[in-house]
Amino acid sequence: MTVFVCHDSFEGILCGVYDAWMSRLGHANVALELENRGNLKMFCDYREAEETPEKTEKVAESIRRTAGEPAYEMVFRASLSREEEKADRIYRFLVYALNLKQDITAMLQIPAVYEVFRMDRNVGNEAHLLIEFARFSRTGDGVLVCSVGPKNDVILLMAPHFADRLPEENWIIYDEGRKKAIVHRAGSGWAVVWTGSDQWRERLEAGTDQKEFEQLWKTFHNRIAIAERTNYVCQRGHLPLRFRPYMTEFT
Repeated sequence: MTVFVCHDSFEGILCGVYDAWMSRLGHANVALELENRGNLKMFCDYREAEETPEKTEKVAESIRRTAGEPAYEMVFRASLSREEEKADRIYRFLVYALNLKQDITAMLQIPAVYEVFRMDRNVGNEAHLLIEFARFSRTGDGVLVCSVGPKNDVILLMAPHFADRLPEENWIIYDEGRKKAIVHRAGSGWAVVWTGSDQWRERLEAGTDQKEFEQLWKTFHNRIAIAERTNYVCQRGHLPLRFRPYMTEFT
């Protein structure tokens, strides 16, 4: 078995797909793995997939032209999953998609399609929930800052929503776990910034109106609450515990 090791990104996975496909070793004889996964498998030949814009563009164009835009979007969202096996699952999905030359996103009877569909759905659901639960605080210089801790790499999917809703605001969405942020400039576009530190988290905690709104939210919830109708099980269903550290009303 020849294992192609690729970077944990959409571009890195597509380049891994390119190298594995063009190796002509046979789909059953190759596999894709993300880099820095730890222990190596015995009796496997490991090769590092070279990441280039040309490879990424070729594979992306092939997916769009042969399998369709829905398949391309599904692969992109699946690449944001936290699952370690995602690279190889995307490769198996594309083997079917590019050979059948049609949209296979609904062919869930194929295991490779179902796995990518499942990762896509999981990523999409988390992005949808975080859009609802995201809380911004305003810094002294007028920048809106939001800190989140998603399981999957979903802040890219959150950015278009807030760029549409807050086009004239300077805002930042910071992923604490991955140490990267989406930075939006008022009246302009947004960009991904890898920080390598907790500078945005520190900015959120210092010099913002966070404490003031925490108290307002808590006062509001305490005033409207009906003690006799308290139902913590129902509350956890609508507001999962893992999102609460980033919600002003639960801080």
